[in-house]
Amino acid sequence: MMPIEAAATAATAAADRPNFLLIMTDQQRADHLGAYGNALLRTPNIDALARDGVAFDRFYVSSPVCMPNRAALATGRMPSAAGVRMNGVPLPLSARTFADALGDAGYRTALIGKAHFQNMTDAAPTPAPGEPATPRGRQGDADLRDGPEYGCESPARWADPKFRVPVPYYGFGEVELCLEHGDAVGGDFARWLARSGSACKPGAEGALPPGAPILAPQAWRTALPESHYPTAFIAQRSIDWLRRHATQHPDRPFLMQCSFPDPHHPFTPPGRYWSMYAPHDVELPASFAAPIGLAPPHKRALHEELARGERRTGGSRVIAVTEDEARQAIALNYGAVAMIDDAVGRVIAALAELDLDRNTVVIFLSDHGDFMGDHGLLFKGPLHYRSVVRMPFIWRDTAAAARRGRRGNIASAIDLAPTILDRAGVAGFHGMQGRSLLPIMNGRDDAREGCALIEEEGHRPVPGLPVPARARSLVTDRFRLSIYPGVDWAELYDLAADPHEIHNRFADPDLASTRSELLWRLGTEMSRLATGLPLATRMA
Repeated sequence: MMPIEAAATAATAAADRPNFLLIMTDQQRADHLGAYGNALLRTPNIDALARDGVAFDRFYVSSPVCMPNRAALATGRMPSAAGVRMNGVPLPLSARTFADALGDAGYRTALIGKAHFQNMTDAAPTPAPGEPATPRGRQGDADLRDGPEYGCESPARWADPKFRVPVPYYGFGEVELCLEHGDAVGGDFARWLARSGSACKPGAEGALPPGAPILAPQAWRTALPESHYPTAFIAQRSIDWLRRHATQHPDRPFLMQCSFPDPHHPFTPPGRYWSMYAPHDVELPASFAAPIGLAPPHKRALHEELARGERRTGGSRVIAVTEDEARQAIALNYGAVAMIDDAVGRVIAALAELDLDRNTVVIFLSDHGDFMGDHGLLFKGPLHYRSVVRMPFIWRDTAAAARRGRRGNIASAIDLAPTILDRAGVAGFHGMQGRSLLPIMNGRDDAREGCALIEEEGHRPVPGLPVPARARSLVTDRFRLSIYPGVDWAELYDLAADPHEIHNRFADPDLASTRSELLWRLGTEMSRLATGLPLATRMA
């Protein structure tokens, strides 16, 4: 048994370690926040975090898709290194996350809301040409990640009322999961809603009359009241967890991830949030009406698909939209973000009420962006415009007053895990590829010219690209280069002269030397970020 003096010392050391409250949204572009320059959308609570902390203006995804980028955030490794090359490929249960490392160091860890480390649907994937129709076809790797242990976010598993997520779940010791998006959310939320006795039916089938024509794809006026919407549920359960922690475990540090499924489509903000913003007040992105003649082939193909009336609006694949559709989608998205901001305000108020705010680092980010009218597009896909690849990233640390203001340094999703562990004083693990951002936050700017590598692979056909769609991009201080296999073209944008990425200058002879330099740098960055695991067990 530990001596009394040693136990007291250990408790004091634990109490001195910072807590972490990680607030995550889903598919929210950075400029859909007041703190990132939005003049119409009101987000005072998130803006306050930015005002009192550090906001990164150039924080990029490692992949602009949910599962790969969430894997990168959790592990500090590129999606290809973490083993999550696309949506539909679960994060290996053997992967180590920052939650694992904090748990091993004595932290209490909890995740409330969306995880998306595993598949949230039971639909079979669309096989690419030459691929087997099911995961159990002949493959060069026996790790299919298709057994019951990889079905923890499956609607079919949750249909069993006795099912519970086995913990720890990717390092989180307590978990309340929300599956899917909008008001038709499953998992623990659906069970809570059933117990609440609410007679309101979520989903498009139970929707209320909208009051005005609905033009935005995948939108309906939910019958759920604000108090019974997933955003409110996640905020309240997060507050309840914080209260239990403060009462029952005051001497232990914690990591709590509060993870909202909104503002991802379908667009279903409840109650007053449905009509909080009028489409005619919305300002469209500057690139909305960019000349199609200047567009790369895959953007052009999407607009041609719309013109022919052959667009499919029911999935998550990028689509081209009309001006009216874009305005309404943005207005509804603003309503969803406004509700999240109000929920964040309640969680932060509870943190202060419980006297936890003085030693809690609050982090706000999303998993990736959404075109939201950028270049006349909606949702996400392998066109790496800033609206999709740039994330909001805010770090408020009241114990470090020097960490305030804006940072223009390029940072990446893989930097989150090492930054959290560095602040906690917990050693990282071999294979992490990101870097701690604490020196940059403390005003010691990285002397190197930063860059971000972005990977994307998919199994959905995308007009203008071979199947499966595949992309690799490099973002530097001034340029964005994107390449695609199987085509005879690429993209190169001068972000200083052309911030809206309208003029593709890959074939411009005036940028020939820049093109060569960026291609070389892309290759070396891909080589540098190739996986270093597993380690050799012998000298062979």
